[in-house]
Amino acid sequence: MPAAPDFPPAPDLVTPRRALISLSDKTGLIEVAQALVSAGVEIISTGGTRGAIEKAGIAVKDVSDLTQFPEMMDGRVKTLHPKVHGGLLAYRDAPEHAKALIDHDIAPIDIVWIDLYPFEKTVASGGGFEAAIENIDIGGPAMIRSSAKNHPYVAVCVDKTGMDEVIAALKDSGQTSLSLRKSLAARAFARTAGYDSAVSTWFAGQLGDSYPLHKAVAGTRLQTMRYGENPHQSAAFYKTGENRPGVATAKQLQGKELSYNNVADTDAAIELVAEFEQPACVIVKHANPCGVAVGPDLLTAYKRALECDDVSAFGGIVALNRKLDAATAEKIVEIFTEVIVAPEADEEALEIVKAKKNLRLLVTGALPDPLSGGQVFRSVAGGLLVQSRDTARISAADLKIVTKRQPTPTEIEDMLFAFTVAKHVKSNAIVYAKDGRTAGIGAGQMNRRDSARIAALRAQEAAEKIGFAESLAKGSACASEAFFPFPDGLLEAAAAGATAVIQPGGSIKDADVIAAADEAGLTMAFTGVRVFRH
Repeated sequence: MPAAPDFPPAPDLVTPRRALISLSDKTGLIEVAQALVSAGVEIISTGGTRGAIEKAGIAVKDVSDLTQFPEMMDGRVKTLHPKVHGGLLAYRDAPEHAKALIDHDIAPIDIVWIDLYPFEKTVASGGGFEAAIENIDIGGPAMIRSSAKNHPYVAVCVDKTGMDEVIAALKDSGQTSLSLRKSLAARAFARTAGYDSAVSTWFAGQLGDSYPLHKAVAGTRLQTMRYGENPHQSAAFYKTGENRPGVATAKQLQGKELSYNNVADTDAAIELVAEFEQPACVIVKHANPCGVAVGPDLLTAYKRALECDDVSAFGGIVALNRKLDAATAEKIVEIFTEVIVAPEADEEALEIVKAKKNLRLLVTGALPDPLSGGQVFRSVAGGLLVQSRDTARISAADLKIVTKRQPTPTEIEDMLFAFTVAKHVKSNAIVYAKDGRTAGIGAGQMNRRDSARIAALRAQEAAEKIGFAESLAKGSACASEAFFPFPDGLLEAAAAGATAVIQPGGSIKDADVIAAADEAGLTMAFTGVRVFRH
């Protein structure tokens, strides 16, 4: 490990004399170049950036004039030169470094603005393998890292925001402060780390290596939050490079900032509502659905979902899989709702929601594809769990009927609906469903029997509130996201009024559970697929 040199203390203020600029996105370039020249800063640049500055009539020196070496190999070699990196890395107040600058005629560089080749955009737009490789920047990250390491003297910017801060400092005092240079350096190292993460993740994907030895994960901060799950916890929201419609890519049209819990709940809601082809509504509370329904239109779907559990729906998240219309918006705002999320919203609906100034309205533009791949992450102490997204989807053809009684077509539809919802309920999960809506949901219990009891209680309470004589679970299908280890959970479902059961199967007690179903007159299907959601 290299020993720390005995350098003199870093100066607080540096008066810049020379800047190196190399950009792919030239937004704001001319404005910045003019400000630099006005501050007495000489500009060095490369390729298209230099051409744009020169075209604007601003004095600029080509990097090849600095290095006395031409660009070569299709521009792959232009800044990887001692006269560039020496000018960036020299610790100006160290006698040996100062002597080396003089001996080798190296001019110090005090400001760097580099935004890197657009690798992420190339990949996101579907660029092929060779196009992606050519958009892996080599010289840019090297210069950024050199500059950030030597932040005692160099102000390094990786975006226009950073450059704006430097220009403001120059206009104020003609100098950059050490605190500013440190802040810029931290952002620069984060940017190159994120860039390397994007490259390594893409390359592993090209090789079909989903779980490489070294896994790099990077994100761009979208929001610093007031607090996390609880007021004593700090939090922030980051966007990764995954191009999946959802809360991270949504546009907020209305309402106050999303909280940590809002984000988690909205993600759960939009992922579930995307499972349905018909107009659908999902109401989520604390990451679990409390009401799910489909209907001929959104308003009907919302009303049916709300009837499932209007107590839990208070302060919940409403997700829709169609454009939010005025009639549905009018109904939703009748009770306190934290977030509405939909692919789109019409103008009338937006005006209605605006009357509730704190109600957040998000539009995603599209719905996430439940069948598309990808990875999900969970942190643990000292580590990170990574797994593929749960893309399981069960059809009627996948069902294995294990009881004497065969299901009716309606029971099959109800079973598939219930199992789809159960996939998005925290384990242990039991879902009763009938006629395209949930009747009762039991989530997150330590045993399956209690989940079945809670779901039955919800179904009974909902029926009483609606004015039905019988529980909503009467004649329903019961879904369990994992197998029944004993008959007790299944018998609770039968007692609640369920006539059909869908579960993965695979327990050593399957024979006992099947026998109990036969005795109770139930029909039961095995899916062979478990959909735990911890």
